[in-house]
Amino acid sequence: MPIPVAAPVRAARALALGLSVGLLGGALVSEYVFGLYPCEMCWWQRYPHAVAIVLAGLAFFWRPARPLVAVAALAILASGLIGGFHAGVEYGWWEGMSACTADTFAAGGDPLDAIMSAPVIRCDVAPWSVLGVSLAGWNFLFSTAGALAIFGLIARSEGKA
Repeated sequence: MPIPVAAPVRAARALALGLSVGLLGGALVSEYVFGLYPCEMCWWQRYPHAVAIVLAGLAFFWRPARPLVAVAALAILASGLIGGFHAGVEYGWWEGMSACTADTFAAGGDPLDAIMSAPVIRCDVAPWSVLGVSLAGWNFLFSTAGALAIFGLIARSEGKA
């Protein structure tokens, strides 16, 4: 049974969980439904959201919830900052830390066949964009704004669990 907490912490907890589930879920749908395979930096953006989902989920059952939600917000912010860096690489504003990666899970069976038939996904090319903003750019915008909103809600809770 969830432990009762102050209203701003409840809102922050729900935002942290919902935002990370939505963004990570969207990334998985784009990969497995629409075939947009992730590059190395795309993977880097997913890991903090997975951490945030676990922390925000635990915050429903852990007292005090504020520290868990705050760390979840830090994870979301980390994903957003990685997304901002990745978007800059895609737009050619600066060079990335890696050139490319390949999805070695694309083919089943023999690992060598999987490597040879895997698509090479470049980190410096945006495979898809909406309104001129790449997926990494949208992650930057949503994650950074969401993390700041979560921090604001936590600050409004005035030290309450």
